[in-house]
Amino acid sequence: MYAIIETVGQQYRVAEGDVIRCDVPGEAGTDVTFDRVVLASSGKAVTVGSPIVADASVSGTVLRRARDKKILVFHYKPKKRVRKLSGHRQHFAEVKITKINVA
Repeated sequence: MYAIIETVGQQYRVAEGDVIRCDVPGEAGTDVTFDRVVLASSGKAVTVGSPIVADASVSGTVLRRARDKKILVFHYKPKKRVRKLSGHRQHFAEVKITKINVA
C-alpha cells in the first residue's frame, strides 16, 4: 500500500514505515497529518484524485528537525569586479509515516 501526498508544493511517494524529509511545522515527537492525498493504492485498486482523493489522509510522526547541508550561491559579473558569495541552509523535518487511511 502506498500513496502520493502533496505538502508545501512538493509531492512525495510514501508507504507505511518510510521516512521522508519535508518542511512541516511541529517539534520532534509530534504527530502530523497530511490531508492532500493525490493518489492512493491498496495493492489491487488505485484511486486517483481530481485533484485530491476524498476522505484519505496519511499520518506520521516528526522524528527530528534539522538543517540541510550548506549550498553556496556565487554571483559573478565578468569585467566589472562584482563577486558575491553567500550560503543557504534549508530547514527540514524528518517524518516517519505511520498509517495510510483510505476510505
